[in-house]
Amino acid sequence: MPALNRVQLIGNLGKDPETKFTPTGKRVAHFRLAVNNRWRSKEGEAKEYTEWINIEAWGRLGEICQEYLKKGSLVYLEGRLKTEIYEDKGETRYFTKVVALAMQMLDRKPSDEPMMTVEEEAADYEA
Repeated sequence: MPALNRVQLIGNLGKDPETKFTPTGKRVAHFRLAVNNRWRSKEGEAKEYTEWINIEAWGRLGEICQEYLKKGSLVYLEGRLKTEIYEDKGETRYFTKVVALAMQMLDRKPSDEPMMTVEEEAADYEA
């Protein structure tokens, strides 16, 4: 049976991306994306909720995220969900993140700068 694991997000970075390298030398950038949900209550009151999503970008895409994105940057991200399992004080914990496969910067720039879109080939990376 076919399966689909695809996520599309538009949001703002909560802080500058942080880059690390795996023991095998592969680059990975980590950052959090704030996605705001707005609605009106039955009483007409404006409500807002922010969902914080952990993002991981590998290779060249991670390098571009590190170079061009900063806290507050508005971006479109496309990727896949990945859940990691770890032990904490004897309890099994789950941590879900989005592994970015494509990124587009949505911040307005002067007209002489083109909008940049970056896509990364799907691959099996080591953590």
